[in-house]
Amino acid sequence: MSATTTGKSGRKIVLWRHGQTAWNLERRFQGSTDIELTEAGVGQARRAARLLASLRPDAIVASDLRRAAATAAELAAVTGLPVAHDAALRETYAGEWQGLTHDEILAKYGEQYAAWKRGEPVRRGGGELETEVADRAAPVVLEHLARLPHDGTLVVVSHGGTIRTTIGRLLGLDSSDWESLGGLSNCCWSVLGEGARGWRLMEHNAGTLPEPVLGDDD
Repeated sequence: MSATTTGKSGRKIVLWRHGQTAWNLERRFQGSTDIELTEAGVGQARRAARLLASLRPDAIVASDLRRAAATAAELAAVTGLPVAHDAALRETYAGEWQGLTHDEILAKYGEQYAAWKRGEPVRRGGGELETEVADRAAPVVLEHLARLPHDGTLVVVSHGGTIRTTIGRLLGLDSSDWESLGGLSNCCWSVLGEGARGWRLMEHNAGTLPEPVLGDDD
């Protein structure tokens, strides 16, 4: 999804998902478990960083989990910008779901999974609600954005679920509709642009040709 804007440019938020991990390939729910990038994931981050550097970002803030921090480090290397790390940008804590494969979750928590997919407020595995993730993540994004010039660009390096909830919150969508935004592939990003009536989704899951979304909520 993309759009062009006319007239005076405002601030932009680039929400960038981390690169591939072994648990992504296994479709294993990571949540707040601290899993590192695969070699391929590092390559994804390095390639995407060269593209994102062309946007001339003004600041980078990232989750402190290793997969996001290592992804952000690749952009820092080509831009010279420091990276601010914040635990509030971590992926959703999902309790007993963490470490389970997609099939194991369906087998053990099928009703809970179905309710979540219907847009109901669900504490997956006894963990956080999606609205609670947005409650902690969105203010951090806005706090860092407030320090930028009127036409500045902030890159936020985080996780699929956290990015989706943050986009939903900033766009003012009802939480039951956040799932309709769709997932992000590893090392792809979404862009929000500031307009007269608030935030607008300018790009979503940008960075590659269409490909499977692996373990988006992690």
